[in-house]
Amino acid sequence: MEQETPAALRRIAEEAARLGGRILAERFLGERIIELKGSTSNLVTDADKASEEALLAFLRARYPRHAILAEESGVSQGTGLRWLIDPLDGTTNYAHRVPHFCVSLAVEGPQGVLAGVVYDPMLDELFSAARGEGATLNGRPLRASETTEMERALLCTGFPYDVRERPEGPVGLFSRIVRRAQGIRRTGSAALDLAYVAAGRFDGFFEFGLKPWDIGAGSLLVQEAGGRMAQIDGLPFDVMRGDVLASAPGLAVELQEECLLFLQELGRVPRA
Repeated sequence: MEQETPAALRRIAEEAARLGGRILAERFLGERIIELKGSTSNLVTDADKASEEALLAFLRARYPRHAILAEESGVSQGTGLRWLIDPLDGTTNYAHRVPHFCVSLAVEGPQGVLAGVVYDPMLDELFSAARGEGATLNGRPLRASETTEMERALLCTGFPYDVRERPEGPVGLFSRIVRRAQGIRRTGSAALDLAYVAAGRFDGFFEFGLKPWDIGAGSLLVQEAGGRMAQIDGLPFDVMRGDVLASAPGLAVELQEECLLFLQELGRVPRA
């Protein structure tokens, strides 16, 4: 079995992400099978499944005792660390042949995420981090942006699958913040959004209803690049709670205040 240091886990995650990314890139322009997972906005393709199968086989061969939480296959029990796997983040983009998607892999222990990788196979951009060792893009160090004013901030967001049934949270917060920020983008991949915050391309990110496999790797990238992670309601970041706020360090207080004011107006009291 491979070593379990953050550096070793990072190296394995990088290999796995490139493996999954190759599968996605090879199938990108070909025919694909698209299925719905409960709603027309929640898709799965044969590429999702093929990428996940390859990732699971790769990781189980190296860490047979580790637990796995993967988007398509669910939970696989284990006695060691746990992997959080999204074999294709940005499935709707992929299904429409929009070349903005990624593979996201993270591994966590009792004290949080130890290593994480987000890989964009179309641009061959490998965002990678290990706890205490910084974050990199294709081997070059990453730093979150130095933006300190909302009026100069380029932010990003996304909407959960149930936004049609429950629009007040995500649409309401978007409507509030878009009036303050320089601009807001919605790219369709939360994992890449977080990686872009880590790289200083975006100054902040907010989204309701994300899953652990969406944010595990990206959250570590942001933190190791000097950015800030929190919950939208102001509580400390928790990978198992999906209402996420990420930002450049100089923007964290102001962006958090905007979120809290919105929740108060909506009548939502932050949960303890």
